[in-house]
This record gives sequence, C-alpha cells and structure tokens, in this order.
Amino acid sequence: MHELTVITITAASIGLFHTLLGPDHYLPFIVMARARKWSLMKTTCITIACGIGHVLSSVVLGIIGIALGISLNKLGAIESFRGGLAAWLLIAFGLGYFIWGVFIARRNLPHKHWHAHGDVSMPIHKHKHKHSKDQLHIHKGEKAKNLTPWILFTIFVFGPCEPLIPLMIYPAAKSSIFGLVLVTGVFGVVTIATMLSIVILLSLGANLLPIGRLERYTHALAGATICICGVAIRFLGL
Repeated sequence: MHELTVITITAASIGLFHTLLGPDHYLPFIVMARARKWSLMKTTCITIACGIGHVLSSVVLGIIGIALGISLNKLGAIESFRGGLAAWLLIAFGLGYFIWGVFIARRNLPHKHWHAHGDVSMPIHKHKHKHSKDQLHIHKGEKAKNLTPWILFTIFVFGPCEPLIPLMIYPAAKSSIFGLVLVTGVFGVVTIATMLSIVILLSLGANLLPIGRLERYTHALAGATICICGVAIRFLGL
C-alpha cells in the first residue's frame, strides 16, 4: 500500500506538470474559443472531451501492450510516433486555419464604392462597407456543421500521454487491477482538471482584452498559434 500511495502521488504530480509544461494541452482551446466565439460551456465540453480522448488512447495502448507482453521500449517508440504524428496534425491544421483566417480577414476589409441613384437630382456618393461577415449566414432549415471540435478531438486522440504507460507498468507487474485503475484514474483526472482550469482562466482573461481592429484577424491569429504549438512540440520537444 505504501508503494501504491507513492506511485499514485507520482502519477498526480506528473499529470499536473506534464499538462502545465505542454502548451498544446490548452492553447488550441483558448484561441479557438476566442476566434469561434464559443460559450464557456461549449469550451468546457470540448476541452473535457479532448482530454478524455487524449488520456484514454494511451490507457488503451498501455493495456494492450501489457496484455501482449510488449516491452516498455517498444511502447515508448509507438508513443513517440503518435506524438510526432499529432504534432504534424497540429501544424497542418494550424497552417490551414491561418490561411483561411487571412482570407476571411481580407474579405472583411472595409472599402469604398461609388454609388449612383436613378434620380438625377441625387449626387453620386460613396460609402464604406464590407462584402461579408466572418460568421456565415445560416438560412432557415439549414444547420451549420462545425468540424473544428472534431478535428481537435482527433488530434488529441493521436496525441500521447508519454508518462502514463511507465506509471501503469508497476501495478500491472504486481497484478493489481485496483492499482492500475487507481493510477490511471488519478493521472487522467489531474490531467483533464489541469487542462480545464487553465483553459477557463485564460479564456476569461482573453475575453477581457480589447483587440479593436485586430478582431477580424482572430481566426488567423488562432491558426498561427496552433501551428506554432505544433512546431514547438515537433522540433523543441515540448
């Protein structure tokens, strides 16, 4: 029991610091919530769902690996491959969203047109306007499909929790199902709770920031931030 207590505390600590030191665990949700104008409830639900997918994928891989007797080194290599794949997916998604955001920003750039009325007594005049808004108009009977949460969820499922599988090895070696459930449960709860706390706090703070003329660039800024997160993970090992 003493050893199990120690490894459980270790799992909680690693879950906390693993999440704090990994900006990819929270920055995508913060910037997308601001750009897409998600409510706090929607942001919370998406963050929790992605967190569950993030942790559960490593749990499933770890259980399968332990059951099949796969060595820790091989499981680590699989997790490393998944981590690289998730980083490239973040880069691709962020870059694509950035390009789309730039297009939306340029399309929404206010400009002037000259207008002439049929009445010759009225002079030709000009006024500033936009051709479209960044929010799509939803016609009656139509339902807008937003793929962004699903893309984030897919990326987080591919993203591994590298420290989790080594933590699962000890209770598995002792044939302790209770210990295995306890360690993975504590790690998962702490990881998701830390993600959610940071996302909520920073999202509330971001909503208070006056961005003025940069408002139309929020999509581009969100894409750039996500892309930079992916680059940091892939090339800096964050």
